[in-house]
Amino acid sequence: QVQVVESGGGLVQAGGSLILSCTASGLTFSSYGMGWFRQAPGKEREGVSCISRSGRNQYYADSVKGRFTISRDNAKNTLYLQMNSLKPEDTAMYYCAAEVVLADYCSASNREYNYWGQGTQVTVSS
Repeated sequence: QVQVVESGGGLVQAGGSLILSCTASGLTFSSYGMGWFRQAPGKEREGVSCISRSGRNQYYADSVKGRFTISRDNAKNTLYLQMNSLKPEDTAMYYCAAEVVLADYCSASNREYNYWGQGTQVTVSS
C-alpha cells in the first residue's frame, strides 16, 4: 500500500522560511517523479515544483522561482521543499505527489500524478 505523508507546515511571518518534507512508502521512491502542489481556499490546485527521479531535472512555477528549492533523498525516500522569503500569497495547503515516469523527468500538471498525500498547511502572515 502506497503512503505519502507531508510534514513541516505551519504559521510563519512574511519573509520567513519553512522546510516541507514528504516521505513515501510502498513504492520504489527512486523510480518516481515527485512534485509539490498547493491549493488556496477558493482556488484550483497549482503546481509549485517538481523533480525528476535522479534529481537532475527540476521545474518551478514562476511565482516561486528564486525563493523555493526542491530536493530529494532517494536513500531516505524523502522529498523536500525549502521555502524562503515567504509571502502571504504562499498561504495554502501543500501537497506532495508521486508520478509514474518512464524517463528522468517530472510533470508540472497535477493530472499526471498517481499518488497524493493529505497535505500540510502553510500560513504566511503579513
